[in-house]
Amino acid sequence: MEEKVRVSKLLSELGLCSRREADSYIEQGLVTVDGEVVNELGVRAYRHQKIELQSGAKAQQASRITVILNKPVGYISHYDDEQEYQPAASLITPENYFGSPLDKGRNPRFNTKGLAPAGRLDIDSTGLLVLTQDGRIAKLLIGENSPIEKEYLVRVEGALSFEDLDRLKHGLSLDGVALKPAQVSWQNEDQLRFVLREGRKRQIRRMCEMVGLKVIGLKRVRIGRISLGPLPPGQWRFVRPEEQF
Repeated sequence: MEEKVRVSKLLSELGLCSRREADSYIEQGLVTVDGEVVNELGVRAYRHQKIELQSGAKAQQASRITVILNKPVGYISHYDDEQEYQPAASLITPENYFGSPLDKGRNPRFNTKGLAPAGRLDIDSTGLLVLTQDGRIAKLLIGENSPIEKEYLVRVEGALSFEDLDRLKHGLSLDGVALKPAQVSWQNEDQLRFVLREGRKRQIRRMCEMVGLKVIGLKRVRIGRISLGPLPPGQWRFVRPEEQF
């Protein structure tokens, strides 16, 4: 017999919002099940029922901001409870805004409350970091089965055989778990290009160590269909509505 599932979970599975956002929308009466408004937390429904967000919820989503930052070395992706390191979000200021006529009057002095990184980038790595107020984008980029590619340029020291290059592409494990296939190729004599569909902690550095390479520089240049482009280090720009990951 089919079991009922929490509506917040169903909304998340449908990619309409995060579970936390779903609870907020339910409390506001902005969710319907088969056309009927539900407003009690924990409410459940069958998977075959029609779960929808109302226009008020969609308006809230449309107002949420997503930005990309060219993270410099020395900043961490997430907040540090011990305040030992500066979080990347501290760079999202009007002074660091890399403006464009394509932003169509968007205000770089926007309310950054709820802006959080969608993924990690090590303190000693640089490049493209996404910060968002939108749970849908966070789920898309860092969900367990995210289909989104992440591209990196990695400067290395050491020799790499053809066999070990093949191992980098597919054949390594971290912490006892096999890594998903990756695209790995030489860009020039000391730089490799990695394209991954996962983001395990310090994954590329650990992969390189396993084949005798030392990473001396790592830069993320693309997430999905959005590239770092000419964005200078330490500066940020808006992700525009027409851009899709």
